[in-house]
Amino acid sequence: MPEDQTQPQDPTQQFAQPDSEGERLTHPGRTADMGDEPDHGETSYRGSGRLEGKRAVITGGDSGIGRAVAIAFAREGADVLIAHLASEQDDADRTVRLVEEAGRRGVSVPCDLREEQECQRVVETAVRELGGIDVLVNNAAYQMAQPGGLADITTEQFDRVLKTNLYAMFWLSKGALPHLQPGSSIINTCSIQSTSPSPELLDYAMTKAGIVNFTKGLGQALAEKGIRVNAVAPGPIWTPLIPATMPEERVATFGQETPMGRVGQPAELAPAYVFFASQEASYVTAEVLAVTGGMPL
Repeated sequence: MPEDQTQPQDPTQQFAQPDSEGERLTHPGRTADMGDEPDHGETSYRGSGRLEGKRAVITGGDSGIGRAVAIAFAREGADVLIAHLASEQDDADRTVRLVEEAGRRGVSVPCDLREEQECQRVVETAVRELGGIDVLVNNAAYQMAQPGGLADITTEQFDRVLKTNLYAMFWLSKGALPHLQPGSSIINTCSIQSTSPSPELLDYAMTKAGIVNFTKGLGQALAEKGIRVNAVAPGPIWTPLIPATMPEERVATFGQETPMGRVGQPAELAPAYVFFASQEASYVTAEVLAVTGGMPL
Protein backbone atom coordinates (compact mmCIF):
# COMPACT_ATOMS: atom_id res chain seq x y z
CA MET A 1 0.00 0.00 0.00
CA PRO A 2 1.36 3.48 -0.77
CA GLU A 3 2.91 5.27 2.17
CA ASP A 4 1.04 8.56 1.65
CA GLN A 5 -2.55 8.00 2.77
CA THR A 6 -3.47 11.71 2.77
CA GLN A 7 -4.10 12.02 -0.97
CA PRO A 8 -7.04 10.43 -2.81
CA GLN A 9 -6.12 7.20 -4.56
CA ASP A 10 -7.74 5.24 -7.34
CA PRO A 11 -8.84 2.02 -5.57
CA THR A 12 -8.66 0.07 -8.82
CA GLN A 13 -4.93 0.86 -8.96
CA GLN A 14 -4.10 0.94 -5.24
CA PHE A 15 -2.68 -2.59 -5.36
CA ALA A 16 -1.26 -4.38 -8.37
CA GLN A 17 -2.67 -7.75 -9.38
CA PRO A 18 -0.30 -10.43 -7.98
CA ASP A 19 2.06 -12.10 -10.41
CA SER A 20 0.69 -15.55 -9.63
CA GLU A 21 0.75 -17.47 -12.90
CA GLY A 22 1.61 -21.10 -12.22
CA GLU A 23 1.72 -20.56 -8.45
CA ARG A 24 0.78 -23.61 -6.42
CA LEU A 25 1.35 -24.29 -2.71
CA THR A 26 0.82 -27.32 -0.53
CA HIS A 27 -2.09 -26.75 1.86
CA PRO A 28 -2.34 -24.81 4.09
CA GLY A 29 0.39 -22.70 2.47
CA ARG A 30 3.12 -20.53 3.98
CA THR A 31 3.35 -16.81 3.32
CA ALA A 32 7.10 -17.01 2.73
CA ASP A 33 6.56 -19.55 -0.08
CA MET A 34 4.34 -17.20 -2.07
CA GLY A 35 5.93 -15.64 -5.13
CA ASP A 36 4.02 -12.41 -4.51
CA GLU A 37 3.42 -12.01 -0.77
CA PRO A 38 0.19 -10.37 0.43
CA ASP A 39 0.15 -6.91 1.98
CA HIS A 40 -1.01 -7.18 5.61
CA GLY A 41 -0.52 -3.51 6.39
CA GLU A 42 2.98 -4.02 7.80
CA THR A 43 4.17 -0.61 6.55
CA SER A 44 0.88 1.19 6.07
CA TYR A 45 -1.50 0.63 8.98
CA ARG A 46 -1.44 3.45 11.52
CA GLY A 47 -3.38 3.07 14.74
CA SER A 48 -5.17 5.76 16.72
CA GLY A 49 -5.91 4.05 20.05
CA ARG A 50 -9.37 2.80 19.10
CA LEU A 51 -8.85 -0.54 20.88
CA GLU A 52 -6.67 0.62 23.75
CA GLY A 53 -6.45 -2.01 26.50
CA LYS A 54 -8.65 -4.59 24.76
CA ARG A 55 -7.74 -8.29 24.63
CA ALA A 56 -8.39 -10.07 21.36
CA VAL A 57 -8.43 -13.68 20.20
CA ILE A 58 -7.99 -14.23 16.45
CA THR A 59 -8.22 -17.69 14.93
CA GLY A 60 -6.25 -18.25 11.76
CA GLY A 61 -4.15 -15.31 12.90
CA ASP A 62 -0.86 -16.56 11.52
CA SER A 63 -1.32 -15.32 7.94
CA GLY A 64 -3.67 -13.69 5.47
CA ILE A 65 -6.65 -11.80 6.84
CA GLY A 66 -5.89 -12.97 10.38
CA ARG A 67 -2.39 -11.48 10.31
CA ALA A 68 -3.69 -8.19 8.95
CA VAL A 69 -6.29 -8.02 11.72
CA ALA A 70 -3.68 -8.86 14.37
CA ILE A 71 -1.40 -6.05 13.14
CA ALA A 72 -4.25 -3.54 13.08
CA PHE A 73 -5.60 -4.54 16.50
CA ALA A 74 -2.14 -4.28 18.07
CA ARG A 75 -1.49 -0.88 16.54
CA GLU A 76 -4.89 0.23 17.86
CA GLY A 77 -3.79 -0.77 21.38
CA ALA A 78 -5.01 -4.36 21.84
CA ASP A 79 -3.14 -7.39 23.17
CA VAL A 80 -3.57 -10.29 20.76
CA LEU A 81 -3.67 -14.08 20.96
CA ILE A 82 -3.61 -15.95 17.66
CA ALA A 83 -4.70 -19.56 17.18
CA HIS A 84 -3.18 -21.46 14.26
CA LEU A 85 -2.21 -24.87 12.92
CA ALA A 86 1.01 -26.26 14.39
CA SER A 87 2.44 -26.56 10.86
CA GLU A 88 2.15 -22.77 10.49
CA GLN A 89 4.42 -21.86 13.42
CA ASP A 90 6.83 -19.84 11.26
CA ASP A 91 4.02 -17.61 10.02
CA ALA A 92 2.59 -17.40 13.55
CA ASP A 93 5.95 -16.32 15.00
CA ARG A 94 6.16 -13.54 12.42
CA THR A 95 2.68 -12.31 13.33
CA VAL A 96 3.51 -12.33 17.04
CA ARG A 97 6.66 -10.32 16.36
CA LEU A 98 4.62 -7.72 14.49
CA VAL A 99 2.20 -7.49 17.43
CA GLU A 100 5.07 -7.09 19.88
CA GLU A 101 6.74 -4.47 17.68
CA ALA A 102 3.55 -2.45 18.16
CA GLY A 103 4.21 -2.56 21.90
CA ARG A 104 1.47 -5.05 22.73
CA ARG A 105 1.37 -8.56 24.17
CA GLY A 106 1.35 -11.31 21.55
CA VAL A 107 0.55 -14.98 22.22
CA SER A 108 0.62 -17.90 19.80
CA VAL A 109 -1.44 -21.06 20.35
CA PRO A 110 -0.87 -23.95 17.92
CA CYS A 111 -3.99 -26.10 17.87
CA ASP A 112 -6.55 -28.05 15.87
CA LEU A 113 -9.85 -26.19 16.13
CA ARG A 114 -11.74 -29.24 14.84
CA GLU A 115 -11.53 -30.56 18.41
CA GLU A 116 -13.80 -29.04 21.07
CA GLN A 117 -11.17 -29.36 23.80
CA GLU A 118 -8.69 -27.46 21.64
CA CYS A 119 -11.15 -24.59 21.28
CA GLN A 120 -11.58 -24.57 25.04
CA ARG A 121 -7.80 -24.51 25.45
CA VAL A 122 -7.61 -21.41 23.26
CA VAL A 123 -10.15 -19.65 25.48
CA GLU A 124 -8.42 -20.74 28.69
CA THR A 125 -5.03 -19.61 27.39
CA ALA A 126 -6.40 -16.19 26.47
CA VAL A 127 -7.91 -15.73 29.91
CA ARG A 128 -4.67 -16.82 31.58
CA GLU A 129 -2.18 -14.98 29.35
CA LEU A 130 -4.14 -11.84 28.48
CA GLY A 131 -6.31 -11.59 31.60
CA GLY A 132 -9.59 -11.96 29.72
CA ILE A 133 -11.27 -11.63 26.34
CA ASP A 134 -12.89 -8.52 24.88
CA VAL A 135 -12.91 -9.42 21.19
CA LEU A 136 -13.23 -12.86 19.60
CA VAL A 137 -12.51 -13.07 15.87
CA ASN A 138 -13.64 -16.38 14.37
CA ASN A 139 -11.56 -16.24 11.21
CA ALA A 140 -10.00 -19.69 10.68
CA ALA A 141 -11.43 -21.57 7.70
CA TYR A 142 -10.77 -24.50 5.42
CA GLN A 143 -11.62 -24.82 1.75
CA MET A 144 -10.56 -27.08 -1.10
CA ALA A 145 -11.89 -26.41 -4.57
CA GLN A 146 -13.32 -29.44 -6.37
CA PRO A 147 -13.87 -28.78 -10.10
CA GLY A 148 -16.32 -31.69 -10.24
CA GLY A 149 -18.50 -30.13 -7.57
CA LEU A 150 -20.64 -32.35 -5.37
CA ALA A 151 -19.44 -35.59 -6.97
CA ASP A 152 -15.83 -34.85 -5.97
CA ILE A 153 -16.44 -33.75 -2.37
CA THR A 154 -15.53 -36.61 -0.05
CA THR A 155 -17.08 -37.16 3.35
CA GLU A 156 -13.63 -36.54 4.84
CA GLN A 157 -13.40 -33.12 3.19
CA PHE A 158 -17.01 -32.24 4.06
CA ASP A 159 -16.35 -33.10 7.69
CA ARG A 160 -13.17 -31.02 7.78
CA VAL A 161 -14.88 -27.99 6.23
CA LEU A 162 -17.77 -28.09 8.68
CA LYS A 163 -15.63 -28.76 11.73
CA THR A 164 -13.19 -25.93 10.90
CA ASN A 165 -15.68 -23.33 9.70
CA LEU A 166 -18.79 -23.96 11.80
CA TYR A 167 -18.09 -26.20 14.78
CA ALA A 168 -15.03 -24.20 15.84
CA MET A 169 -16.98 -20.93 15.66
CA PHE A 170 -19.73 -22.46 17.79
CA TRP A 171 -17.32 -23.94 20.36
CA LEU A 172 -15.18 -20.80 20.63
CA SER A 173 -18.15 -18.46 20.92
CA LYS A 174 -19.78 -20.64 23.56
CA GLY A 175 -16.51 -21.03 25.46
CA ALA A 176 -15.72 -17.32 25.38
CA LEU A 177 -19.21 -16.17 26.36
CA PRO A 178 -18.76 -16.46 30.16
CA HIS A 179 -15.71 -14.19 29.87
CA LEU A 180 -17.29 -11.51 27.66
CA GLN A 181 -18.44 -8.36 29.44
CA PRO A 182 -20.77 -5.62 28.15
CA GLY A 183 -18.87 -3.80 25.41
CA SER A 184 -17.26 -7.00 24.14
CA SER A 185 -17.75 -8.28 20.62
CA ILE A 186 -17.60 -11.37 18.44
CA ILE A 187 -16.59 -10.89 14.82
CA ASN A 188 -17.00 -13.73 12.33
CA THR A 189 -15.47 -14.03 8.88
CA CYS A 190 -18.04 -15.10 6.31
CA SER A 191 -17.58 -14.56 2.54
CA ILE A 192 -19.10 -13.43 -0.73
CA GLN A 193 -19.59 -17.20 -1.11
CA SER A 194 -22.36 -17.00 1.49
CA THR A 195 -24.72 -15.53 -1.12
CA SER A 196 -22.91 -16.19 -4.42
CA PRO A 197 -21.64 -19.76 -4.14
CA SER A 198 -19.11 -21.14 -6.60
CA PRO A 199 -19.98 -24.73 -7.61
CA GLU A 200 -16.43 -25.94 -6.94
CA LEU A 201 -16.64 -24.53 -3.38
CA LEU A 202 -20.08 -25.92 -2.57
CA ASP A 203 -19.28 -27.18 0.94
CA TYR A 204 -17.26 -24.09 1.86
CA ALA A 205 -19.97 -21.74 0.57
CA MET A 206 -22.60 -23.62 2.59
CA THR A 207 -20.66 -23.02 5.82
CA LYS A 208 -20.25 -19.33 5.02
CA ALA A 209 -24.01 -18.98 4.66
CA GLY A 210 -24.31 -20.70 8.03
CA ILE A 211 -21.92 -18.17 9.56
CA VAL A 212 -24.14 -15.31 8.38
CA ASN A 213 -27.18 -16.93 9.96
CA PHE A 214 -25.30 -17.66 13.20
CA THR A 215 -24.11 -14.03 13.32
CA LYS A 216 -27.58 -12.58 12.88
CA GLY A 217 -29.16 -14.91 15.41
CA LEU A 218 -26.47 -14.62 18.08
CA GLY A 219 -26.26 -10.85 17.57
CA GLN A 220 -29.91 -10.52 18.50
CA ALA A 221 -29.61 -12.95 21.41
CA LEU A 222 -26.66 -11.17 23.04
CA ALA A 223 -27.69 -7.56 22.37
CA GLU A 224 -29.40 -7.21 25.75
CA LYS A 225 -26.14 -8.26 27.41
CA GLY A 226 -24.26 -5.47 25.62
CA ILE A 227 -22.26 -7.97 23.55
CA ARG A 228 -22.21 -7.29 19.80
CA VAL A 229 -21.88 -9.96 17.10
CA ASN A 230 -21.05 -9.01 13.51
CA ALA A 231 -19.44 -10.48 10.42
CA VAL A 232 -17.10 -9.36 7.67
CA ALA A 233 -17.71 -10.80 4.21
CA PRO A 234 -14.51 -10.76 2.13
CA GLY A 235 -14.55 -11.06 -1.61
CA PRO A 236 -11.52 -12.53 -3.41
CA ILE A 237 -8.53 -11.79 -1.15
CA TRP A 238 -4.90 -12.71 -1.85
CA THR A 239 -3.78 -15.11 0.91
CA PRO A 240 -1.79 -18.39 1.03
CA LEU A 241 -5.09 -20.28 1.04
CA ILE A 242 -5.71 -19.34 -2.61
CA PRO A 243 -2.70 -20.97 -4.33
CA ALA A 244 -2.93 -23.82 -1.81
CA THR A 245 -6.54 -24.76 -2.58
CA MET A 246 -7.45 -23.60 -6.08
CA PRO A 247 -6.45 -24.79 -9.59
CA GLU A 248 -3.55 -22.89 -11.17
CA GLU A 249 -5.72 -21.44 -13.92
CA ARG A 250 -8.08 -19.93 -11.34
CA VAL A 251 -5.23 -18.55 -9.25
CA ALA A 252 -3.80 -16.68 -12.26
CA THR A 253 -7.01 -14.67 -12.76
CA PHE A 254 -8.24 -14.61 -9.16
CA GLY A 255 -10.11 -11.39 -8.35
CA GLN A 256 -10.23 -10.05 -11.90
CA GLU A 257 -13.96 -10.77 -12.05
CA THR A 258 -14.71 -8.03 -9.49
CA PRO A 259 -15.99 -4.61 -10.62
CA MET A 260 -12.66 -3.18 -9.43
CA GLY A 261 -10.88 -5.68 -11.64
CA ARG A 262 -8.34 -6.92 -9.11
CA VAL A 263 -7.89 -9.15 -6.10
CA GLY A 264 -8.08 -7.58 -2.63
CA GLN A 265 -5.25 -7.53 -0.10
CA PRO A 266 -5.58 -8.52 3.58
CA ALA A 267 -4.66 -4.95 4.58
CA GLU A 268 -7.91 -3.79 2.99
CA LEU A 269 -9.96 -6.05 5.29
CA ALA A 270 -8.44 -5.06 8.64
CA PRO A 271 -10.25 -1.70 9.07
CA ALA A 272 -13.63 -3.47 8.92
CA TYR A 273 -12.66 -5.66 11.88
CA VAL A 274 -11.30 -2.66 13.78
CA PHE A 275 -14.60 -0.85 13.27
CA PHE A 276 -16.67 -3.76 14.58
CA ALA A 277 -14.35 -4.19 17.59
CA SER A 278 -14.36 -0.50 18.46
CA GLN A 279 -16.85 1.54 20.46
CA GLU A 280 -17.66 3.44 17.27
CA ALA A 281 -19.82 0.43 16.34
CA SER A 282 -21.73 0.56 19.64
CA TYR A 283 -25.13 0.45 17.90
CA VAL A 284 -24.15 -2.12 15.26
CA THR A 285 -24.87 -5.79 15.83
CA ALA A 286 -26.16 -8.76 13.79
CA GLU A 287 -24.69 -7.04 10.74
CA VAL A 288 -22.57 -8.18 7.77
CA LEU A 289 -20.08 -5.80 6.15
CA ALA A 290 -19.02 -6.70 2.61
CA VAL A 291 -15.44 -5.98 1.51
CA THR A 292 -15.70 -7.43 -1.97
CA GLY A 293 -14.35 -5.00 -4.57
CA GLY A 294 -17.89 -4.18 -5.65
CA MET A 295 -19.35 -7.69 -5.81
CA PRO A 296 -22.83 -7.44 -4.20
CA LEU A 297 -23.89 -9.79 -1.42
